[in-house]
Amino acid sequence: MQKDATIAEVNAAFVSSNEAFKVFSKLSLKHRAQLMRSIAAEIDSLGDELLIVAGKETNLPEARLRNERARTQFQLTSYAEACEKGDWLEARIDTAVPDKNPPKPDIRKMLVPLGPVVVFGAANFPFAYSTAGGDTASALAAGCTVIVKAHPAHPGTSELMAKAIHQAVAKNNLPAGVFIHLHGASFEVGEALVKHPLTKAVGFTGSLVGGRQLFDWACQRPEPIPVFAEMSSINPVFLLPGKMKEAAAETAKQYAGSITLGVGQFCTNPGLLIGIDNDDLKTFTSTLAEEITKLQPGTMLHAGISKNYAAKKDEALARPAVQVLAESETIAAENQGAPTIATVSGADFLKDPLLHREVFGPYSLLIRCKDAAELNTVAEYLEGQLTCTLMATTADMAAHATLVDIVKGRCGRFILNGVPTGVEVCLSMQHGGPYPATTDSRFGAVGADAIKRFARPLAFQNWPDDLLPDELKAANPLGIWRTVNNELMK
Repeated sequence: MQKDATIAEVNAAFVSSNEAFKVFSKLSLKHRAQLMRSIAAEIDSLGDELLIVAGKETNLPEARLRNERARTQFQLTSYAEACEKGDWLEARIDTAVPDKNPPKPDIRKMLVPLGPVVVFGAANFPFAYSTAGGDTASALAAGCTVIVKAHPAHPGTSELMAKAIHQAVAKNNLPAGVFIHLHGASFEVGEALVKHPLTKAVGFTGSLVGGRQLFDWACQRPEPIPVFAEMSSINPVFLLPGKMKEAAAETAKQYAGSITLGVGQFCTNPGLLIGIDNDDLKTFTSTLAEEITKLQPGTMLHAGISKNYAAKKDEALARPAVQVLAESETIAAENQGAPTIATVSGADFLKDPLLHREVFGPYSLLIRCKDAAELNTVAEYLEGQLTCTLMATTADMAAHATLVDIVKGRCGRFILNGVPTGVEVCLSMQHGGPYPATTDSRFGAVGADAIKRFARPLAFQNWPDDLLPDELKAANPLGIWRTVNNELMK
């Protein structure tokens, strides 16, 4: 059990982080990228010890942990490459026109780092969304120093990752305050980190309650700061009639796997299945029920998540209108989550806000709508989501154009004939969505565009060329893409 950081230790961390920011923020893009590649290499040098410790703390299988470690290293190296390329800087140059009346000044704009960033480690991804995960990588790429609060469910894993980052910082001859690692299971530590006057932004992945609390604390400060929180999503899947007629059973089997993948502990888990009640939907339902009963309960990340899953699931199943369709035939042992599918009519779903809440685990609710109009109404009542999915034919898309428009406004990633589980790390990925999926739907937490969260625009007007940052100098010494007098060029 790690000891919580004291307020004195939090204050000391910020002094160190802020002093380091004065150095690190002036580092070239190339040097920032070099640090990130070094971190990826240091993680590799941790070897199997990292997997053993993480396995004990999270109950995740070795194969999953190996894949996640590789993903974490890829995030670091791919964001390093993006950092170095400089596209994310959004460099804009409008040269002076002195003979214009009035004269047009020379104006040059780019993104600059915000300052010290606080990152809260996530429970469900001990590598990729935690200590050395996407938020830390994005902040470092932006030129920000980072203070990480380890997730209390995997403190040893977080310590090892922090050790790798510290070693990379030292080997790159950078101030130790570039990265600081703290522990804190109490609300007091979290509040102190968010409300500290030197904090300039917060990154978080977790529950709606936790993310909203951080957001509220940030807004209560004399100087409000941005909180980029990924919080709650039930990732609705719309099962349209043509697709059900064509492939109801196949789709059901596909979704049985997606709902229970990783014991349902993904933020993109499909928690709602929505279709029009007819014989084809009944085929989907019976096949899904058959598949779910055959699946074994799985051990969840930690006792707290298992307890919360059981409580939220029982609360949903206790609603009078909700019926259990299927549960695993095997009784769940301690800390295990049993795959479960329930169902409710569209009318009853619309009347009960509790059924809109996320049940984090291998659970999904099938909503049976009486017709296309009710399907549209259900879609309109849904809150913001990370993902929405249409299982549809081309004819379905044409016949349900209104639904398509409604759903487009509810999500950050709109999927056609696939499953939401699985988030590709690439530039075009959007991992974010309208509230309560995230606190700011303009940004995402995956892919190099995530770097922009921790930077702000700064315009330089009438500065002599030799005093400008290299990114904005006339000769473009870094060779980055820039928009010059409204033309994109190098």
